[in-house]
Amino acid sequence: MNKVICVVGPTAVGKTKIAIELAKHYGLEIISGDSVSVYRRLDIGSAKPTIEEMDGVKHHLIDIKDVNEGYSVAEFQREARAIMDKSPLSLICGGTGLYIQSALFNYEFNASERDLSFQDKYKDLSNEELYELLLKIDPEIDKNKLHPNNRKRVLRALEVHEELDKSIHSFNKKKEPLYDYFIVYLTLDRETLYDRINKRVDIMIKDGLLDEVRSLYDDGIMPHAIGYQELVPYFEGLVSLESAVDEIKKNTRHLAKRQETWFRNQMDSHFYNVNLNDINETINNIITDIDKWR
Repeated sequence: MNKVICVVGPTAVGKTKIAIELAKHYGLEIISGDSVSVYRRLDIGSAKPTIEEMDGVKHHLIDIKDVNEGYSVAEFQREARAIMDKSPLSLICGGTGLYIQSALFNYEFNASERDLSFQDKYKDLSNEELYELLLKIDPEIDKNKLHPNNRKRVLRALEVHEELDKSIHSFNKKKEPLYDYFIVYLTLDRETLYDRINKRVDIMIKDGLLDEVRSLYDDGIMPHAIGYQELVPYFEGLVSLESAVDEIKKNTRHLAKRQETWFRNQMDSHFYNVNLNDINETINNIITDIDKWR
């Protein structure tokens, strides 16, 4: 059974740096496990690693789709496994838990690829209205696993139910892993993490996030991803820039909380408090544990 190291955790915790150091230590390439980084033009808002940050380490599944194309969990599963099956040891870095779980475990997907035009059918509904509609037609939905603000997944659940007349959770999700995995979940105390998230968003704005999202908006593209969707009301004159930026920070903090809960409950994960004063100490601790696991 091939082995897979997964470096996960919220934004601003140091995933990129630590994953790259692990990749260099073990002579590995990195599979991106992020559902937004697959898209070209979604650079600043996705916190996609720059060429400089990659430090010569090859990354897979970044910038493989145009922003107006669809991308599904099933596609990620297929493409990630194609890479992992070629090597006795692989490394995934990213925070999208369902993507990582689907790649590691024996998930079977029966629905067709996502239909991008489907979202137009419900474009006039708010996130809350869309979620209430889903609950009416699919009461099996687990409210702890599918948040109303995750519009993309709510739409997908509606689409799957319409196509197959069954819940999105009725896919055949088998418990047995297909790979021997070691999940490194990076975390910080909540106050420090939230402060870093807020500062990260401020840096994104300074680095040109407004121009990035405006370019997409002018082309009629409005990604339903944190850092992008919150700026649309600002462009339409409905809220101030300050309010829009605060909403990005709030949604990012909420996502961080949900990510930690997900990995604690859904997968066997190893939690590491990142030492910001000596990140090499954290890296060495992780390497020691990985070497014992191997």
